[in-house]
Amino acid sequence: MYDLTVIIPTFKEEANIRNIITEVDAVFQKNALNGEILVVDDNSPDNTIAIVNELKKTMKNLNLLVRTSDHGLSQSVADGFLHACSDVFVVIDADMSHPPSLIPKMFEEIRAGSEVVIGSRYMEGGGIKKWPLKRRIISLGATFLGRLLVPDITDPVSGFFAVRQSVVAEAHLKPRGYKILLEVLGKGTWENDKEIPFEFSDREIGTSKLKIKTIIEYAQQVLDITLYSFTHHQSAAWREWKKIFKFGIVGLTGIVVNVAILNLLLLAGVRYEIALVFAIVVAIFNNFLWNDLWTFKDHARKSISSIWKRLQLFYVVSAGGALINYGVAVILVYVVTMDGNLANLCGILLGFIWNFVVNRRVTWPRTRG
Repeated sequence: MYDLTVIIPTFKEEANIRNIITEVDAVFQKNALNGEILVVDDNSPDNTIAIVNELKKTMKNLNLLVRTSDHGLSQSVADGFLHACSDVFVVIDADMSHPPSLIPKMFEEIRAGSEVVIGSRYMEGGGIKKWPLKRRIISLGATFLGRLLVPDITDPVSGFFAVRQSVVAEAHLKPRGYKILLEVLGKGTWENDKEIPFEFSDREIGTSKLKIKTIIEYAQQVLDITLYSFTHHQSAAWREWKKIFKFGIVGLTGIVVNVAILNLLLLAGVRYEIALVFAIVVAIFNNFLWNDLWTFKDHARKSISSIWKRLQLFYVVSAGGALINYGVAVILVYVVTMDGNLANLCGILLGFIWNFVVNRRVTWPRTRG
């Protein structure tokens, strides 16, 4: 039994495989880690398998799994989870785009209590070198979609991560494409995570395997994880959907408060425009209060200064949502000639999305220990 297993998925990596295995093993020896190296190969037609078998003769901690069907990077990693001889898995690319020197830090964070440790390109201190604009745009788009499911993770589509075996033991993984981490985050059972910044270096040797099919598979994966969360309430994605549902319920109470205050003030003889402003202000405060106490109770610090700051942010974000609602409705009515009520509903929906996403990340970001 090893302390950890470094899983290296490969396909036609004869130019890189010797280097990555040597680097990982050197990290093990330098840091006194009892680590396994597991190469999971998709039956490469080049010399990848031969090189690994050659290295196995002198490296007792090196193992090889050759897959002859259902090829794909994510599938390879998932098979690696099943064949690893440890309870901690580290996934790393074969092309040296991920720094093996961070493996001990990842393992240390796992031992300290984290269940998932992610090498992030997008948090402070991280970055990407030598990427063309097209790939940067695709990566940012994929990251944005992934963060809709797990918004607290800055890089949910990273290919460099560590995970406890318990996270994926009961997960019904349907690996496809290249974004196995999102599958793990969306379907695995976990509470505690840690991100470590690193600078991604594009492969020096070989060719990138990114294709249009990969993008389509990724979109299917996001949809599959979303549907999965509706029936598997232990998943992280479901935790996020619960917040969305709660945020919507609170929004409905705000409508009731708005209407009630408006009519009470009108009955008291207050002018309509003044009563309306007061009703909106009170309704927004109502929404803030219930979101702070209920929707995002696990994110909210209880000090007076923190509450005051969140209240101010909530009012600013809500004002932005109101402007989006108004602007969308006006455009749809006067430019698209849409029915006024339908246009207003579209504006409300987009305003709601704005309010939730921005408040989730700005007003109530998760507090990390």
